[in-house]
Amino acid sequence: MTFRQFAYRNVTRNKRKYAAYFVVSAFSVMIFFVCALFIYHPDISKSLVYSTAAHTMMAAEAIIYVFCSLFVLVSVGSFLQSRKMEFGILLMHGMTKKQLNTMVFLENMMIGTSAILTGTLLGLILGKLFLMIGSTFLGIPLLTFHLPWQALVLTICSFALLFMLISLSTFAFIGNESLMRLFQGERKADEEPKVSLVLSMISAVLLLLGYYLAATAKAASVEKVMFPVVVITVAGTYLFYTQLSIYVVKLLKTIRRLYWNHTNMITLSGLSYRWKENARMFFMVTIVSAVSFTSVGVFASIHTLSRELKLDYPAAVGYVAKGDQTPVLFEQHLEEIKDELTTLALPYETLSIPIKYAEVESQTGPDRTLRLPLIAYSDYKLALLRAGFTTDERPLSGDEGLVMIGSQRDRSLTAGRAKQVYTLKQGLSIRETGYTQHVPIAEYLLPELDGRDGGDFSGVVISDELYKAIDPVQTDLYTGFYMDDFPRTVGIAADLAHKGKRSYESNSPYAIVVSGTLFEIQRTLYNTMLFASLLVGTVFFIAAGSFLYFRLYTDLDHDRNQYSTLSKMGLTDQELNRIVTIQLSLLFFVPVGVAILHSVFAFIALQRLFYLSIAVETGAVLMGYLAVQGLYFFFIRSRYLRNLKKNLI
Repeated sequence: MTFRQFAYRNVTRNKRKYAAYFVVSAFSVMIFFVCALFIYHPDISKSLVYSTAAHTMMAAEAIIYVFCSLFVLVSVGSFLQSRKMEFGILLMHGMTKKQLNTMVFLENMMIGTSAILTGTLLGLILGKLFLMIGSTFLGIPLLTFHLPWQALVLTICSFALLFMLISLSTFAFIGNESLMRLFQGERKADEEPKVSLVLSMISAVLLLLGYYLAATAKAASVEKVMFPVVVITVAGTYLFYTQLSIYVVKLLKTIRRLYWNHTNMITLSGLSYRWKENARMFFMVTIVSAVSFTSVGVFASIHTLSRELKLDYPAAVGYVAKGDQTPVLFEQHLEEIKDELTTLALPYETLSIPIKYAEVESQTGPDRTLRLPLIAYSDYKLALLRAGFTTDERPLSGDEGLVMIGSQRDRSLTAGRAKQVYTLKQGLSIRETGYTQHVPIAEYLLPELDGRDGGDFSGVVISDELYKAIDPVQTDLYTGFYMDDFPRTVGIAADLAHKGKRSYESNSPYAIVVSGTLFEIQRTLYNTMLFASLLVGTVFFIAAGSFLYFRLYTDLDHDRNQYSTLSKMGLTDQELNRIVTIQLSLLFFVPVGVAILHSVFAFIALQRLFYLSIAVETGAVLMGYLAVQGLYFFFIRSRYLRNLKKNLI
């Protein structure tokens, strides 16, 4: 038997332990490969709108690759830890350290090569199906199967490099431990774990603080508190598994009425050291699951986000001629838009609204606006009527003004913004009394006002009397093209608007928004993010399950000896089932339960950014994940009990 054959047989003899590692690696390679097929597909890469989808899939590939790197690294470390006694026996029989390192390197490269070949082959087989599903998600014509060489080379080279580097890193895992340490490697877990009351309390404080910050975050501060909340929650979660949870188990063991009841002594005694041994694995499962739940939950709310987008773009095409624009250029642009709409046989109605800019002398609050965009209340009502919106807002009088929201996200920021009073240079004043119920003019068509107190708003609606009395420093003209089916305007005025818009802040003498193009780009982006998050979430879910699978079967021989002894002492089969079910349910559902709790508070914070509720969609995602985890639990429980009872006497 050659040395390579010896390494190969080591892998095949340990196939039960390596199975989950191989499955996740091969699945990650497959997802990476089919994503590359999507990215380099000619119908995607050549399209202006769908190029955004390609960039999103590239981000998903990067996440999968980074996660797979961490997963393989952790898995290899766990495998080597579980095989320390085997390494000690080999060294005792004359194997050198160099030969041991070479053997482990060959084993990992064999598994890695097999995973690359299997994943790539599955990707080729399922590539057509993946492209069909991707086309359905994006709402585009079905993509034909195309095998770009870039996808094949990128996948093979990326994962070959990954497995090569991880295999080389195994030398550091093996180290230079003595034979005695190697033989004791598997028995360390039986020691009573030591925990700190101080660290346990810090864990509870960190988790409660993270939840409090997430639950009380305002819409304007969500982005600011997001990073510190994540750091605090991650640190608290790690201490929860390494300290607090074990401390709770120790407290339960001090309650004699509970600890001495039936088989609780066996259940809790075995749980303490097993929890300590698996703390890092539980931590990774929780964080990975929480990220998966949150990302899929948010992008599963695509229909809610789409409804918000429709409210953000009242006109199919909105055009603003700045005050210094020549009438000839203005008329030429409008004629181009009308000709394109006529060519596409799209019926439309137009509305033109003058927008006055008044110089501001002073204002209350933290913002400082130099020139304030203003429209008359009657024009505001006409714009809503053309867009098909209904409103019960009362007419304005005196110095009253309504702040124009530029998008539904601005509406979520109004609670944190102080209403202001403007004093104009000509002596008039405008007092903000509220916010418009609808978006009269889409964002990008007006300058964004400084919103340090929350939100970038577009201007103010004032009474007709006050509007007439204002002497403007500049007057723009807004022209809107209104129709029922504005998504059909995709690609209109492509020479005037890059990707559907030219913002007011640009140096151009005009601003334009093509709602159909913007809606299609954002719809494609959201759908692609949902598709990508489902793929990444599936990889995460399978990886989390593999961690649990590996840890269970690593301890199988130890558990079999333990329960064999207990069986001789009178432990019944029913009691064994009860002990194993309780321990497995804690191992499976505590990490998922904590991850769901993290996700719930993340959703509470993210809901502040949306005008419409995403509770139904996110709740469905969490319940779906919990149901799948339950099925996986019963499957693993049945297999584990069958293997545990094998040769049990």
